[in-house]
Amino acid sequence: MATTIDSLGSTGMPTLTTASTGSRTLGKNEFLKLLTTQLANQDPLSPTDNQAFIAQLAQFASVEQAEAANSRLDSLIVAQAANNQTAVANLVGKDIVYKTDHVTLGASGDATISGQLANDAAIANAIITDENGKKIATVTLHDVKAGTINFPWNGKDDAGNPVAAGDYKVRLTAADGKEQNVTIDLRGRARATGVTFQSGIPELMLNGQRVKLSDVIEIAEGASSTASATDLTSLLTALSRS
Repeated sequence: MATTIDSLGSTGMPTLTTASTGSRTLGKNEFLKLLTTQLANQDPLSPTDNQAFIAQLAQFASVEQAEAANSRLDSLIVAQAANNQTAVANLVGKDIVYKTDHVTLGASGDATISGQLANDAAIANAIITDENGKKIATVTLHDVKAGTINFPWNGKDDAGNPVAAGDYKVRLTAADGKEQNVTIDLRGRARATGVTFQSGIPELMLNGQRVKLSDVIEIAEGASSTASATDLTSLLTALSRS
């Protein structure tokens, strides 16, 4: 914030204004020097009014306080951003379960598609397509229980031909014995390999894709230590605001 003198008021005292941009052109010492110069050269037959003099000092003091408050606020924002970035970096190397509509087929030629089933289902399908929506393969499971279910995909299309490694879109469907739809959500699981801030917010790098923290469902470290998204609400909320 810059402090400048726009004009001299009717009392002969400088009028101060502030701007949100630009460099500081008048500091405290400069103002006081100018003020004493004004007083020394005032008309002795029409001296500066005391109230106007006090008002000018009060105006300058308020400007100085505002500048100091802005400086401290900027420091707090920078410190908070640094803390949030450090917290996100701690997630690197952990296994992340997240919302997605894709599956990555690796060089090994197979992949596992995970879903969360709300209720027991007589049939559940994982429909795999390319980015243009062209159907490639369907993986079907029968008599599945509610909870986490896994669709093993052998990396082949419906004709039995191997498909190229890469990312594919997935849509899950499920139905009970009465052919009523059962809610099922697609989930991905991958090891966090990095963090990116390219979009202005922290995002995890999972299977070469950027995943928002709001899409993280579960964070796991090792086979026996798991933390749910509910337990990590405070952390993720703070990080997503950075």
